[in-house]
Amino acid sequence: MNTETTKTQDRIDVVICTRNREASIEAAVRGVLANDHPDFTLTIIDQSTSDKTGSALRTLIDTDDRLRYVHVEEAGLSRAYNTGIALTSADVLAFTDDDCVVPSDWISRIGAAFTSEPDGDLLYGQVVSLETGDQSNLTPYFAIPHPEKLSKKTRFRVCGMGANFAARRRLFDSIGGFDVVLGGGGPLRSSQDFDLAYRAFRGDAVILLRPEVTLHHDGRRELEDWPTLLVNYGTGDGAFYTKHVRCGDPLAAWFMTKRVARIAASSCVRLARRRDSNGFFYVKGVFAGIRGSFGFKVDRKKRMYLENAAPTS
Repeated sequence: MNTETTKTQDRIDVVICTRNREASIEAAVRGVLANDHPDFTLTIIDQSTSDKTGSALRTLIDTDDRLRYVHVEEAGLSRAYNTGIALTSADVLAFTDDDCVVPSDWISRIGAAFTSEPDGDLLYGQVVSLETGDQSNLTPYFAIPHPEKLSKKTRFRVCGMGANFAARRRLFDSIGGFDVVLGGGGPLRSSQDFDLAYRAFRGDAVILLRPEVTLHHDGRRELEDWPTLLVNYGTGDGAFYTKHVRCGDPLAAWFMTKRVARIAASSCVRLARRRDSNGFFYVKGVFAGIRGSFGFKVDRKKRMYLENAAPTS
């Protein structure tokens, strides 16, 4: 067996964070456990408010020693990610969501991607809708047309989706874990994935975008759900960008201005054509996130919000 093949067989720790998704969690877990990689573990960080998730997984927990289930009282996606990172030990960690279904070669493809790119620290894969046809656009997705490397030496843009990513442990050792003020269930609602990617970029890490690392998202939102979802996305983005601006980073200000201007212009065009103008909900959220940012102090060196700190003036 050659060296490259051997490296792709190194153990990979998979983490799924979940909260009150007992209807979908079993399919997500079975998909991971059906993977063909010979050496992996799966850790479930359950923040559910009842024992229904644990009950849904009880048979798998009792019969598959690759699976570890941990129920915690803490709330917030970023906090759950950090718990998963702390409870695992492999050099490569892979993350997916409790409403996603991964193919049987998902873990192996992650290992192969990192083997082929030894300088890669963070990897984002494609997220495609489990549904097909006209209704597929109701599911959040992340498309990757071709492989890319993002870094200070190449180019960078803010992108990624927390439903399908992986990282070398050395990245967390270098830049720290997730900002617990950001992310679902946190005070500033979302964008923990964008924040991680941006801190990785600022920390001289290399980010891989790999289209072959693909999974399916069973996360359809109905039309009436999208305004609230977009406000949450915008709130997280506004807070994420503003945090880095407050750290004295003009590039973050440029990225935020460009993104908001693009979405606002697109919304104006769609409104003029009498189509939906959901982008305005996103922009509304951005301004809420900017305001919300100043409810927390910032550790400028670590580029992290200080949880429960007194608001700045």
